Formats: sequence, C-alpha cells, structure tokens
Amino acid sequence: MDQLPAALERAGNEESWAVADAISRVLKNSEELHSWRRRLLSACMKGLVAMYSSSKDESKQEVERSMLLRLEELLCMVEEVDPGDWCSLVKTGLKYRYRDETFLKVLNVAVQLLYKKESSL
Repeated sequence: MDQLPAALERAGNEESWAVADAISRVLKNSEELHSWRRRLLSACMKGLVAMYSSSKDESKQEVERSMLLRLEELLCMVEEVDPGDWCSLVKTGLKYRYRDETFLKVLNVAVQLLYKKESSL
C-alpha cells in the first residue's frame, strides 16, 4: 500500500489503479481514507504530467480521459492539492493539451473547486 502511489505516478500504469480502487473500498469506513485519497490525487496528477510529457501528441486519449475523470472524482472528494503538483499539472497540461476538451473541462472544475472563497489554496 505504501509503494502503490509511486507506481501510479508512472505513465501508462492503468492496472495499478484497479488495485488502488480495491484499497479505497477496503478503507471506506476507515480514518485512513482521506489520507489515502490525497496520496492517490497526488499520484494521479503526477501520472498525468508524466503522460503529457512523454506523449506530446494525443495518442493515448482514452487513457488520459480515464485519468482526467479520476482526477476530477478525487478532487471532488479531497478538495485540496499539493501546490507543487497543481502547478506542474496546469503548466504541463496547458503546454501539451490546451486543445483537449476533457482536460479543459476538468481544469475548469478544479479551478472552481480549489479557488472558491473558503479554499486555503
């Protein structure tokens, strides 16, 4: 469980997300769930940055789309991000996916969520 988020950060590691989902279900009523989701959110953002950097063309659209939807879901649950991860995702995403409709939609949702008045970010 401790090593899984690092594995999730690597581009193209979709199989490991099934394990992460299983762990999330096991932790459903646990106090560790929020911490686990924060680690997954960070891994998801780092994975997207790695994917965008390694595949400057949009050849893996389905994988990216599923990661973006996962990112949106995690953001809605956690509602906080590491500023370094967030900056890296926005910078890399806008550099390589500024025309991608799904990326822009999720970015808009994230901005609305993270920059509301009550947010510490």
